[in-house]
Amino acid sequence: MENTSSLAKILSIDIGGSHIKATILNTKGELQQQYNKVVTPIPANPANVVIAIKKLVSAFPEYDHVSVGFPGYVRDGIIKTAPNLGTEDWADVDFAEKLSSELGKPTKVVNDADMQGLGVVSGKGFEMVLTLGTGFGTALLMNGHLLPHLEVSHHPVSKKGLIYDEYVGEKALEKEGKKKWNERMEKVLKVLKTVFNYDTLYIGGGNADKLTFQLDDNMKIVTNEDGIKGGSRLWTVEHETQTANPSA
Repeated sequence: MENTSSLAKILSIDIGGSHIKATILNTKGELQQQYNKVVTPIPANPANVVIAIKKLVSAFPEYDHVSVGFPGYVRDGIIKTAPNLGTEDWADVDFAEKLSSELGKPTKVVNDADMQGLGVVSGKGFEMVLTLGTGFGTALLMNGHLLPHLEVSHHPVSKKGLIYDEYVGEKALEKEGKKKWNERMEKVLKVLKTVFNYDTLYIGGGNADKLTFQLDDNMKIVTNEDGIKGGSRLWTVEHETQTANPSA
C-alpha cells in the first residue's frame, strides 16, 4: 500500500496541442506554485516533447511523483493514438516508462480528460466528464475510479458522418457560430444522456462557458482550476480506497 507521506509533492503535467503546462501539487491537489508553460514543439514527437518537458520543469522544486494528462488514447501508460500530436510518432510508445526514466521519478500517464475527471467528480455513482476545447474529450468514472477510456470524440454523430471533434470542436464553433454550435451541443447532450445514463455530467474546457441553454439538474459546469487536483488524485485515489477497505 502506497504511503501518502511519500507523495508530498506531485509534478502534474498537461500536454496540449499548443502548449505543455506543469505545476507542483500536494496530496490534497493544492497548487504549490503557479502553472508554467512552454509551446508544444513542432514536430511534437516523443523525443521533442520530452525535451520540452525537461526544459519546462528544470527550475521546479523537488517532487516525488509525476502525473501526465495526454491528448490521446492511453492504456497502462502506453500511447495508442495522438490525433493532435501525430499518432504515427506516438503509437505504442510507453510514455510513462520513458518519462520516469528521463525525470527519475515514478510516472503515471492517462488521457487528459481522464485526469481532469479525477479532479472534478464527487466520487459517488456513475459520473461522466466532457471537455470542450480544441476537441471533445470524455472521461467515465464509477465511485471516483476511472473506467476504461473510450474515444467518444471519434465516433460519428451527424448524418454527414462528422465525428464529435468535427461536430462540436473548436473549428466547428468558429465556422458555424455560437448559435448553431449550441444547437449541436443540445443534440450531443441528449445523445450522451441516452447512451450513458450517467448520474452526473461535468462539463469543462475552454468552451464550456459558451453554452447558452438550460442544463439538466445533474449537469454541472466546471473550470480547469476545478480539475487541477486530478494530477494528485491519480496517485492518491488507490491509497484512499485501501485505507477505507484494509482487506482490499
